[in-house]
Amino acid sequence: MKYSTGLPKMHLARRDFLKCGLYGGAGLLLLRELGNRAFSAETAAGQAEVPPLPYAENALEPYTSARTMSFHYGKHHKAYAEKLRALVKGTPLADKSVEEVIRLTAAKAGQAEIFNNAAQFWNHSFFWKCMRPDGGGKPAGKLAQMIDQSFGDFESFKKQFISAAVAQFGSGWTWLVLDGEKVKIMPAANADNPMAHGLKAILTVDVWEHAYYLDYENRRKDFVTAWLEHLINWDFAAQEVGA
Repeated sequence: MKYSTGLPKMHLARRDFLKCGLYGGAGLLLLRELGNRAFSAETAAGQAEVPPLPYAENALEPYTSARTMSFHYGKHHKAYAEKLRALVKGTPLADKSVEEVIRLTAAKAGQAEIFNNAAQFWNHSFFWKCMRPDGGGKPAGKLAQMIDQSFGDFESFKKQFISAAVAQFGSGWTWLVLDGEKVKIMPAANADNPMAHGLKAILTVDVWEHAYYLDYENRRKDFVTAWLEHLINWDFAAQEVGA
């Protein structure tokens, strides 16, 4: 699946890198490092660009197809970045970080369009890091203890997370967030995210239809279950709680 010609040169270089057959070993490590470095809280809203994926577009198959990733990452995420840059251009928000823009515009009259695009840009940048090839399994260490304390055990967490994701009416996200010393599940409609409510995101799954419909049609539960069992990146989540 080809990228659109409007994508930044960095993405084309990543694609060419993969074509050279270097996806394994050092190549994979380099992609993960690029993905982690390319987006941070310091990214200015007026310069928002989609970060490179930390894996190839087909790396999450068969649970998320390359075709879905091509649309989701290459079109939807890119569109949020472009719209955000256009909305803040020539305003005081252009030089502020994406996270600052989210906090400053959340629930503010007349700011919904800026909030939605800033939050969706950030949500997707975060979401890509919540997955990895050969993911799934269970968390360990501090995060595992926090999940047991908050939900009773991992299986109870899993059932509650899937239930919350399936019950989310319409488009949105299902987040695992840090609230003080506890973790909790936060369903969110549309572009809403934890930082708009003073909470820290640990993990998220996108339950907008564009995240799964090409692969699962209307079977959202199947998508979220597969995501938890085969794609979720517990190592990334552990980093977010400081484990």
